[in-house]
Amino acid sequence: MKFFIAGIMQGSKQESSIHSQSYRAEITRALQQAFPDAEVYDPFAQHNNSLGYTHEEGKRVFLTHNRMCSTDVDVLIAFLPEASMGGAIEIWEAWQNGAVVVTISPMTVNWVVKFLSDVVYSTPEKFYNALNDGSLAKFLANQNSRAIKRSLDNLSEQSQPVFF
Repeated sequence: MKFFIAGIMQGSKQESSIHSQSYRAEITRALQQAFPDAEVYDPFAQHNNSLGYTHEEGKRVFLTHNRMCSTDVDVLIAFLPEASMGGAIEIWEAWQNGAVVVTISPMTVNWVVKFLSDVVYSTPEKFYNALNDGSLAKFLANQNSRAIKRSLDNLSEQSQPVFF
């Protein structure tokens, strides 16, 4: 199983800075413990100096990550304590191409979270509990990842998200 960790980086910052990325190491560690054979891709771990990239390099990395979400991952884990435009694009790419979208966010009424997630944990603690007690593994085992391209044409075939 291949996981991609999406989440807030720049958020609504207007200066060239990022939010704390400590959540990424915690999520990676927890996923590797719960799914020892899984591949976990953390874009920040691979590109932690991305704010210093040239325009061309930044664009290449941004578009490559979006393509990865649409073609290369089974499960996208989105950490969104607040809105993230990049995170929303990664969620969209994963969702429409059939990857399972697991969102960790208190924004349960936000339409991106509400309509493009397969499961939503309102707090990191609820997510970690689901990893530790095996309920997320059971949920993922029952998903048919990549079995269907999701779109407006097949909304009736798609399940509603589960909220915790």
